Amino acid sequence: MTAPDPAPLRIGNASGFYGDRFDALRDMLTDGPLDVLTGDYLAELTMLILGRSRLKDPEKGYATTFLRQLEEGLGLAHERGVKIVANAGGLNPAGLADAVRKLAAKVGVPVTVAYVEGDSLPVPDGFLTANAYLGGSGIAACLRAGAEVVVTGRVTDAALVTGPAAAHFGWGPDDLDALAGAVVAGHVLECGTQATGGNHAFFGAYDPALLRRPGFPLAEIHADGSSVITKHDGTGGVVDLSTVTAQLLYETGGARYAGPDVTARLDTVRLTADGPDRVRIDGVRGEAPPPTLKAGLTRLGGWRNEVVFVLTGLDIEAKARLVQNQFADALERGGGRPPAEVRWELSRTDHADADTEERAGALLRLVVRDQDADAVGRAVSSAAIELALGSYPGFHVTAPPGKGAFYGVFEARPVPAGEVKHSAVLPDGSRLVIEPPALTQELADVGEPPLPDPYPSTAPTRRVPLGLIAGARSGDKGGDANVGVWVRGDDAWRWLAHELTVERFKELLPETADLTVVRHVLPNLRALNFAVHGLLGEGVAAQARFDPQAKAVGEWLRSRWLPVPVPLLEGIPLPEVTA
Repeated sequence: MTAPDPAPLRIGNASGFYGDRFDALRDMLTDGPLDVLTGDYLAELTMLILGRSRLKDPEKGYATTFLRQLEEGLGLAHERGVKIVANAGGLNPAGLADAVRKLAAKVGVPVTVAYVEGDSLPVPDGFLTANAYLGGSGIAACLRAGAEVVVTGRVTDAALVTGPAAAHFGWGPDDLDALAGAVVAGHVLECGTQATGGNHAFFGAYDPALLRRPGFPLAEIHADGSSVITKHDGTGGVVDLSTVTAQLLYETGGARYAGPDVTARLDTVRLTADGPDRVRIDGVRGEAPPPTLKAGLTRLGGWRNEVVFVLTGLDIEAKARLVQNQFADALERGGGRPPAEVRWELSRTDHADADTEERAGALLRLVVRDQDADAVGRAVSSAAIELALGSYPGFHVTAPPGKGAFYGVFEARPVPAGEVKHSAVLPDGSRLVIEPPALTQELADVGEPPLPDPYPSTAPTRRVPLGLIAGARSGDKGGDANVGVWVRGDDAWRWLAHELTVERFKELLPETADLTVVRHVLPNLRALNFAVHGLLGEGVAAQARFDPQAKAVGEWLRSRWLPVPVPLLEGIPLPEVTA
């Protein structure tokens, strides 16, 4: 007689970034049953912030918010038998583990604590931090040894799910398909409420009351690596095929999604509705991971300052030219050298014949950058503000100019997995070295799959925004951006797959015209994923553009107008036709 499949492992998420909803940890523990609760606190920018924190106090370097959340959550988790796994250790997982033990003693909760280390790498000259992205094997070892709380440094976001799942189901490094399924589930969970209707392109299709406070997601992981994405009953938000598709496309690239444990084939992912607020993920195939790990390095890139001038009413372009010329003259007369980089951006937010002063205003943004703090500080602020009584009519700025602030640079490099000393420090204090996978596979591009038959070219078209029929979600990876675009029907997919080429993408988004753009096709998701190389300069910490994390590039794309077959627009309210 065949043994019944073990019950699924319920893994929830309570943090998508350092600064996420504070009470989410408590809510996830009290709103419904869980086996494991995870928290993702680290991002490229966060590592830079923690690096500066550690310079001031070597005992810090971890996410202190996590500790404050545990003051109440630790007892709740212990009572309910929920294990907690978080990467809040940042640059000092040992320090955070010790702090958790002290907190447990203070609040009288007897919990066992373990941590994962080894991600920290030798820091090259000129850099602040250097950390490899570890997999979930160290987390699994800690849980197998009886840990109730596991904290880590820099691990992949999905490792917070693959580690507990591997420990629970007994997966080994050769269980590639199961691990890949858990990676996909982990990727859906990692950004919290982005999987439950947050930041969703089609938010207007849902009851606004549901989106007021979306609940955090959870995954029911099965022994074969398949999963169901859902949320606690009665919480806000929505889980459906569209919200899960959107998150699957976030900050990914091609069909091969590489990690330290496994390379997941995103082109094999199948999504099916499994009831209200339930989406099943299965069919995911896994391949051996690459022989190298991604390492993230951060450094202080220099100093920046900005001033936003408000231009009101008539002659906006002429007013902008006047203040730019005056500012350049004031800097020259100041006697110092100008900043290495001076950028102006005019945003025409003004409306003709406006009924309020604010609606009559445009914003002229000045950004300066330099290696020398003095070059962007008082000299720039003084030059800008001294124009106040001698410049364009209606002169004012959105805020008083400051003295400037540092900006950072993120850089990704490969490092051989064998050179990284991945270790699990178990609850009894013993140290277990985690060996890298014996079987690896160099990454290679996947050839473009066959496209569906084109949508009939004889169909009449109407010029409308792309976003009437297509969703999009965009994000950052170092200096690159990705823009995932999906549709919800087969006929729309036939049209999108042939219409939205790289050339068309660049035409719609002129900022990308001179950049390398690579299109990846994911037919199972009815989706295209565009990798835009170099759009973000030196990464989010460098704040090189108005939207430094490319969060809204997808919405910009959806706002662009193009001819769409009229039958695809049936039942969709249409805006007025543009010229």
